[in-house]
Amino acid sequence: MKQILSFLLICSSFFSCSKNNASQELKVLQFNIWQEGTVVPGGYEAIISQIIQSDADFVTLSEVRNYNNTRFCDRIIESLKDSGYTYYSFYSYDSGLISRYPIIDSTVVFPPQNDEGSAYRALIDMNGQEIALYTCHLDYRHCTYYDIYGYSGVTWEKREPLLDLDSILTDNRLSKRDDAMAAIIKMAEEDRAKNRLVFIGGDYNEPSHLDWTEETKDLYSHQGLVIPWTVSSMLEKANYIDAYRELYPSAVTHPGFTFPSANPYVDLSQLLWAEESDERERVDFIHYTPNSQLKLQEVIIWGPQESIHTSQVVIEKSLDTFRKAPGIWPTDHKGVLATFIYTQK
Repeated sequence: MKQILSFLLICSSFFSCSKNNASQELKVLQFNIWQEGTVVPGGYEAIISQIIQSDADFVTLSEVRNYNNTRFCDRIIESLKDSGYTYYSFYSYDSGLISRYPIIDSTVVFPPQNDEGSAYRALIDMNGQEIALYTCHLDYRHCTYYDIYGYSGVTWEKREPLLDLDSILTDNRLSKRDDAMAAIIKMAEEDRAKNRLVFIGGDYNEPSHLDWTEETKDLYSHQGLVIPWTVSSMLEKANYIDAYRELYPSAVTHPGFTFPSANPYVDLSQLLWAEESDERERVDFIHYTPNSQLKLQEVIIWGPQESIHTSQVVIEKSLDTFRKAPGIWPTDHKGVLATFIYTQK
């Protein structure tokens, strides 16, 4: 009898531990949808297809415009529902998000004004674990890395390359990108204090200091410069992890370019901003806070392997992993898809 009781106690303890430490996969996709897919024929339907095939639990969206007085996030939720997939969202403009899990609350973090960027936050209930998901599309003006290439980061007209580091950083801070990210970091302090999982996804319209290094200063039209870009430096100082660079520290072997993506469904001229330079950059990001219950498992470029380099379509020869759904690619950006393992205590 004692042996049976001992066996039952061991089994009970085993299943209790298994239940209390259950693990699940969690996927986050950052996706600039290029004016809601309106630039590419069939683009809206392609956005739906790409989201479904990515199997993402959370999608942060850039370039939400609510054209023709429609609510884009409502519309995409209904389209996904028609395809048999349930997601949740709320009204937003410029940036947006969708979640497979119910949204408890939503907040405007950096309101869109004069097309100077935006940021929103969703508080999400993932089976009892609260998640703070931030989405942002940061200011595209004073896009100073173009000034380095020899193009104005305001008008995109040709100019003499800007090569003085102090001038570069001063011009870069004229944008509202740092203001928006400061607002996100400040609001997220409470989320972190409450042990919520915190994710930030967005098109930052600014490179990372982890990409403009000694190793890359003579590559990619970097003009011999090492630059501590503002937004990524702010996030690092606040102890956020850049998902792509966490798994792939080398910007030489894994540059992770997300813009400009090649797209055979539009004229090449629509994909060019700096015709004579190598304007490839990693401007789409997923950042997250360290958490003992969260482990980054995989991060890939969700999009085609082809990019634009000096007005030519090129096939990337890097070690980056590219993946996407078949059919139309709806945008001039590539997405970033990060897969995490979350372990419930």
